[in-house]
Amino acid sequence: MSTIEILILALIQGLTEFLPISSSAHLILPSAILGWNDQGIAFDVAVHVGTLLAVVLYFRKEVGAMAVAWFGTVGIGPEKNSNSFDGKLAWWIILATIPAGLFGLLGKDLIEEHLRSALVIAATTLIFGALLAYADLLAGKRTESEHIGMEKLGLKKAVIIGIAQAVALIPGTSRSGITMTAGLMLGLSRDNAARFSFLLSIPAIAMAGSYLTLKLITSMEPVDWQAIGLGSILAFVSAYACIHYFLILVNKLGMMPFVIYRLILGFGLLYFIYA
Repeated sequence: MSTIEILILALIQGLTEFLPISSSAHLILPSAILGWNDQGIAFDVAVHVGTLLAVVLYFRKEVGAMAVAWFGTVGIGPEKNSNSFDGKLAWWIILATIPAGLFGLLGKDLIEEHLRSALVIAATTLIFGALLAYADLLAGKRTESEHIGMEKLGLKKAVIIGIAQAVALIPGTSRSGITMTAGLMLGLSRDNAARFSFLLSIPAIAMAGSYLTLKLITSMEPVDWQAIGLGSILAFVSAYACIHYFLILVNKLGMMPFVIYRLILGFGLLYFIYA
């Protein structure tokens, strides 16, 4: 990979992993449109590590509190309290991650062989962009008192969001986009829907990174350590900045700027495909 390819692809991964516009779609598109070679497993591992470190570091207080409280729920550590909110939230996130893990294991061959096309990306970009618009309009009509707090989300609704996350394994859907859509439809505010989506991304990205690492270890692919280092750093910096500014922007403007972008991207892809 050239330095410019590393730069562009790492920034794309960092910026789009947490925006509701599909990181997988944007990583597939350069090869489809510009004729670039596939970036390879090693680079995929690098950018996943960068984005994982970014979200864990940004939410380090929440992650630390959940970790301590979770150990407390199983009787380990100084805080043995099964009723704490942080402990419940940790369990909700763990259990909500299971659908994506199962779907990934059972459907990975189908996805990799048949669903990584520009036409699929165009369709999912438009369909789930429209759903995001509908969910955002619903959230905008609610008063502040009508929004449920994250502490009232509950296991059932958390798992529903987790099932939505599993659908995002289809390229173009957007993991963050569909989980925020589900959160908004279930009554969360835009801020809480985004925060729960980001916290839910931690085990999801960790699982994807672990799977890719295993593939890298068992493959004969040569490792470009310079590309891995540069890709990790750029993905980390761009992802951290993206999370920070997205949480500010979404409270002021809602999801509509991203919906508009998805519509432009989707119709642009259709034009590219058929023209």
